[in-house]
Amino acid sequence: MLGLARTSNLALNATTFDSHVAEGSESMTLQGTVNKTGVLLLCLCVSSAWSWNLARSESPTDVLSWAFIASICGVIVALITIYMKEFAPFTSPLYALLQGVALGGASSLIDRIFPGVAIHAVELTIAILGMMLLAYASGVVPVTEKFKIGLFAATGGIALVYFIDSVLSFFGMRVPLIHDAGPWGIVVSLVIVAVAALNLLQNFDLIVTGVDQHAAKYMEWYGAFALMVTLIWLYVEMLRLVAKVRRR
Repeated sequence: MLGLARTSNLALNATTFDSHVAEGSESMTLQGTVNKTGVLLLCLCVSSAWSWNLARSESPTDVLSWAFIASICGVIVALITIYMKEFAPFTSPLYALLQGVALGGASSLIDRIFPGVAIHAVELTIAILGMMLLAYASGVVPVTEKFKIGLFAATGGIALVYFIDSVLSFFGMRVPLIHDAGPWGIVVSLVIVAVAALNLLQNFDLIVTGVDQHAAKYMEWYGAFALMVTLIWLYVEMLRLVAKVRRR
């Protein structure tokens, strides 16, 4: 579920703003991107709340079906957004709504097993977002080319492991450390959370780059979309980590 969220570098890379330079007087701004991010977060929260409440009133099987369908549709919409960026003003809100349905349903079902894990995951995700924003603004962690290459390799490696895990699941097998609640399983989750958090720095840097390059106005929506992809990934991994800790 939410597979694309684990490959956020697909959404923002060094060539993201090529061929997307503003032709008129209106161009991408930082404040505009912040505003669009707020809209997407609102869409995510509204559909998450609907799905969460549905999971509390319907059978788990029905909710999982809705969450799975929404997740698959979300991946399709995300790919359309990535390859047809000019559609971002329309596809980005739809992506947020679909992922909200998937997140709300899955989170509610996990929260039934481990009460309170969802709110803890949300709080930790918000805290990490704030810390990464502060780290980027202060220049504590410089986003250099070497940093970007290393982060791309780490994110790609994680995506590959998750892909292998998905394939193995069809044969009744899983990659052990991803799901293990033992010490090493928790360490693996911490590493993945760290990589997801560092992806936020790259998101911030490339959004600023888009503003500096006077990208087209619709790229505000795209920048907000890319940030949402990483935030959703970070939340999913945080939810997994908190659930592991509760299982011990």
